[in-house]
Amino acid sequence: MAIGELIRNFRKGVSGKKAPGLEPYYPPTQNVPIGLPKQVESLCPECRKLIPAKILERDGRVFMEKTCPDHGFVRDLVYSDAGLYKKAERWTYEDGDGILNPQITGAKVCPDDCGLCDLHISHAALANIDLTNRCNLRCPICFANANVQGYVYEPTYEQVLEMLTMMRNVKPVFPPAVQFSGGEPTIHPRFLDILKAARSLGFTHLQIASNGIRMAKDPEFARQCKEAGLYTVYLQFDGTGDEVYRKTRGLSGLFELKAKAIENAREAGLRIVLVPTIIKTINDNQVGNILQFAVDNSDAISGISYQPVAFTGRISTEDRERQRYTLSDLARDIESQTGYLKPMEDWYPLSVTSPFSRLLRAIWKYEVMKITSHADCGIGSYIFVNSKTKSVTPITRLIDIEGFTMDLNKLVKQKISHIRSLTALTAQQLLKKHFRGEEAKDGMTPQICLELFQGVVDKEAQSRVDLIYNWNMLLIGGMHFQDSYNYNVDRVKRCSIHYAAPNGRVYPFCTYNSGPVFREKIERQFSIPLEEWRRRHSHLEENDYFLYRS
Repeated sequence: MAIGELIRNFRKGVSGKKAPGLEPYYPPTQNVPIGLPKQVESLCPECRKLIPAKILERDGRVFMEKTCPDHGFVRDLVYSDAGLYKKAERWTYEDGDGILNPQITGAKVCPDDCGLCDLHISHAALANIDLTNRCNLRCPICFANANVQGYVYEPTYEQVLEMLTMMRNVKPVFPPAVQFSGGEPTIHPRFLDILKAARSLGFTHLQIASNGIRMAKDPEFARQCKEAGLYTVYLQFDGTGDEVYRKTRGLSGLFELKAKAIENAREAGLRIVLVPTIIKTINDNQVGNILQFAVDNSDAISGISYQPVAFTGRISTEDRERQRYTLSDLARDIESQTGYLKPMEDWYPLSVTSPFSRLLRAIWKYEVMKITSHADCGIGSYIFVNSKTKSVTPITRLIDIEGFTMDLNKLVKQKISHIRSLTALTAQQLLKKHFRGEEAKDGMTPQICLELFQGVVDKEAQSRVDLIYNWNMLLIGGMHFQDSYNYNVDRVKRCSIHYAAPNGRVYPFCTYNSGPVFREKIERQFSIPLEEWRRRHSHLEENDYFLYRS
């Protein structure tokens, strides 16, 4: 049976119109329970003990239900669209190879035996290092709880260097990207030195998770960041009007500062990824505006990482149910508010990209980072934006992603022993095979697609494509970090975002910030009381970039 026919049959299967006598074709997937209902391990939101949970479908939605012997029954919404949930499961490619040099061996219980243990299955696609818990904002939705703990956590330059070295030594492959976060990382007293150190250690993609205030107020600072090695600013960006920031961040005037930060980053040659925290009934009406803003500024903005809010503190059942926002809500709202992407056609789990990494490993003959996160962690799509006409074309309109990635996976598994140029050429031929020329517009060709793909790892290639062909590529993604209400241990084992800590350990994102919340224990161990810090650093409060007041 031709692959195209199998793919068409799969699409009929997910729409409920399976062709007679044919079964849908799926790629090999992870070693996790597939389909609904299913049993998983979770946590009690009150005592955080490990308890069994069931994930099941009710009225077309997906819920997690669990009962703690001491604290009773909890139900939480996981996906508002069961069809998209099942699609993401089926297109999540195989598990990773694990960590070859885990810090803890013989681990028995996930997530308790953490930092980083031999139960972990996925290596990191991104390393995170918190530089401080200080911040020049007081956001009520911040999971880091900056400025409210009564202590200051701020690793020294030497401690940060040790953490970077620790991540550099992770095997089988260290993450090429490192993101400095906080708090607000740019207010660390040796921030620029830390950027230079990370670059010297071989991290090729340096990022900061920032509110943008310092960059907005000081254009020279943006240039200094670029010279020190920074490439991308993950910019806190909850909407395109000031009213939304009064709700999410508790201050006025922030949208103007966001726009100024983007302008200064553009002038300095930095790229921007917009990072909105989305809360239902608060700013879910902004997801389309945010996407359109990115399209209009695609010369400087390379993507959006929508983050549905995670409830890391106590919250009433009523408020949680009202404000819970899922990845399928995001897909639906993008369609209704922009029309650019359709939920069942254009969104895929993050690990659909892993065949590309396997291909690069076959070509380059050394280990390459690949994303093998759980299907529930995130979904995304690429869109192509013509900088001249502002036309928007989803990658899925131009390329049969399902056929292309399956063929790529098969190609790499054949372990071709020919010269590397043959493998690369074969990949090019596969792209042409699955290219939908009838959907192309504004001069888009398979060759331009290839150059745009190359631009993901070669930024000079991206600039060349924009200059010659007027095309940019934007990643539109949603990452739903866990909280104790929707905690799934299978997700923790496959986490691809790892935190380095000054205690010499590495932690998955969803054990560091939720579940066991190792962040709290580590920060208290390596912190000083707030009043003591203020006595030592009282001069810093005179800097006009240090505190933002509306």
